[in-house]
Amino acid sequence: MSDSPVLRVETLTKTFPSGGRTLTVIDDVSFSVGAGDTCAIVGPSGSGKTTLLGLCAGLDQPTSGTVELCGVDLSPLDEDERAEVRNQYVGFVFQTFRLLPTLTALENVMVPAELRGDTDPQARAAELLDQVGLGDRLDHYPSQLSGGERQRVAMARAFINRPRVLFADEPTGNLDAETADRIEDLLFDLNETADTTLVLVTHDEELAAQTERVLHLRGGQVVGDERENVDDAQAVA
Repeated sequence: MSDSPVLRVETLTKTFPSGGRTLTVIDDVSFSVGAGDTCAIVGPSGSGKTTLLGLCAGLDQPTSGTVELCGVDLSPLDEDERAEVRNQYVGFVFQTFRLLPTLTALENVMVPAELRGDTDPQARAAELLDQVGLGDRLDHYPSQLSGGERQRVAMARAFINRPRVLFADEPTGNLDAETADRIEDLLFDLNETADTTLVLVTHDEELAAQTERVLHLRGGQVVGDERENVDDAQAVA
């Protein structure tokens, strides 16, 4: 486990107005994740998991507190500047795949690289699709692929820009158990090969147990912090 923080969260709070009151979704959360580490965020529905992931990735702004991602403080940045940080450092895998239906598998994988200005990402995109077992499906559209195949395309897309950190939100939530197992294996294999930091949200305890660290969220607060092979005294919430 590395001591170099890729993600540092300090006293993070997120509130929303709700029926004339203030609803606190994330409540004074602090933690950090080192380079190459794997971390799962778990908790019951409504505990704030996805909101926390979105704040960590700069998809949303906190009400108070700070997020430092790959050495960049996201607090003073506007949406365009945060998007630039994400495109430079971050990969995403979502439960709903989020593939563009009018693009082939190959073209979907190439999109983040093209947005970053890469002039010829086709070879790397094809290589990644081959790594996830879809080397013979490059020209297929999402509608021609199974759910597991679509998620594999999404995973290849997540790694096209060689991200320093991968955020995954319920990456196996829409898949049957057998397909989910294969996707999990691929996710960790790709992550290890690329030496990418992995932060994932999941309700799947078996998936969470494969990570080096598990943060338990309840009511927007971290109520547990389990680290693999680390003395409890060293755990930092």
